[in-house]
Amino acid sequence: GLRVVSHDIKRDYIILKREGITLTDNYYDTSVAHYLLQPEMRHDLQSVSALYLNYQVAGYAAAPTRTVRKQPALTPDEAFVRTCEAADLSLRLMDVFRPQLATEGLGQLMGEVELPLVKVLAEMEWTGVRINVSELAELSRQLTERLSAMEQEAYALAGGEFNIASPMQVGEVLFERLKIDPKAKRTKRGAYSTTEEILEKHRHTVPLVDLILKIRALRKLLTTYINALPALINSATGKIHTSYNQTVTATGRISSTNPNLQNIPVRTSDGREIRRAFIPDNGDLLLSADYSQIELRLMADMSRDPDMTEAFLSGADIHRATAAKIYHESLDSVTDDQRRKAKTANFGIIYGISAFGLSERLGIPRTEAKMLIDGYFRTYPHIKEYMDESIATARKQGYVSTIMGRKRMLPDINSRNNVVRGYAERNAINAPLQGSAADIIKLAMIRIYNRLDQSGLKSRMIMQVHDELVFNVVPEELPAVQSIVVEEMQGAYSGVIPLTVSAGVGSNWLEAH
Repeated sequence: GLRVVSHDIKRDYIILKREGITLTDNYYDTSVAHYLLQPEMRHDLQSVSALYLNYQVAGYAAAPTRTVRKQPALTPDEAFVRTCEAADLSLRLMDVFRPQLATEGLGQLMGEVELPLVKVLAEMEWTGVRINVSELAELSRQLTERLSAMEQEAYALAGGEFNIASPMQVGEVLFERLKIDPKAKRTKRGAYSTTEEILEKHRHTVPLVDLILKIRALRKLLTTYINALPALINSATGKIHTSYNQTVTATGRISSTNPNLQNIPVRTSDGREIRRAFIPDNGDLLLSADYSQIELRLMADMSRDPDMTEAFLSGADIHRATAAKIYHESLDSVTDDQRRKAKTANFGIIYGISAFGLSERLGIPRTEAKMLIDGYFRTYPHIKEYMDESIATARKQGYVSTIMGRKRMLPDINSRNNVVRGYAERNAINAPLQGSAADIIKLAMIRIYNRLDQSGLKSRMIMQVHDELVFNVVPEELPAVQSIVVEEMQGAYSGVIPLTVSAGVGSNWLEAH
């Protein structure tokens, strides 16, 4: 049969669909192939052709990067030449990449996960998501009002008006007028540094700093989401069609732009309110299904730690069980504070957190944080072994792998610089976990898509956010869709520890999740 080869097949799929043509499954994407071979490098046609084919693409503005520059319109002749050139280069690149993927043991990941996923993502983009504009307008009005009240309060605390959006003025107010830190750092240009990291240190002691950070967060919410979402609605469909990027993250996760769904803050009630504006089609429902603690389960699974395995298999609350073991308490007598600390440790350990990092995150003295980490490793000794092994593997081979063979190159693992090496060591621990979780949800997405398609169901998968999938469901199809989704998500990986999925239904995304 015919095979279509392209350096951005998802874009082609959508362009063809617009013309009423549906691309069959026989396609190959050379940018995805390069992403698997070199996840950290650039994947645009220009860079890749120069590197692998020693060919300079003439007058080519690099493929869509994060900043889209306005490009001059092409004449039909220029477009003709450029399109043929891209087609020819893609074909040549396929011949270079296919044998390389096979040699690197990445053929299966490419054939069974990444390539079929292109179509699934294209269809999700095509379907889009409905947005409740009046809900957003009301939210915008409320938050703008609250923002101006907070600004007035900040001026009162600072003893005069200043521009809160200007880091320079914020620095002058905090470090010169109020002198909150005599050892304050200055940037190269001589202004005081007021990054999140620096302000966070004074948040609990200086009310004005806390207020400034809250104002910044609220402003970001308004500009990035609440006021921006209505402008992203496609006038022809009345929906938002986010772009899913398959070749961006170093770990294998999918990212999204316009809007970036992965970044909607859900820890704050204001951030959660944004989800209320994501709604199903008229008369339909939203179903949201997500993996519970998938990375922690994979950590228990890969490390084969008997105590953590036992805690998961008993169905206990893992954070409470961890706290009980660290603090030598019975499950019932664990306090909420102990559970919170154990939870932060559980997730922190996945990211290779240090005692310093844990003390900052929990606001506790470093000695207590060190005791907590030592207690953690005494409780789950195999996890410490797993972490040390991950680092040793990375040292030896220069990369780490996920369960499906996805690689993360770690050239800095043998660096003499402690900070640089420490960062690579944390990635050696985390990349196999985060990357395996990404592999698993991708596989689940493909299987769910195929089953919805084969069953002739009208319900559609419309969003993916980290470990969560969201569906627009026709009400009478709900039982069928829900069982397909949960079954395929839980079945995408079978280890010692079962993956559990929780699913919720509602009239908007907030209610469903």
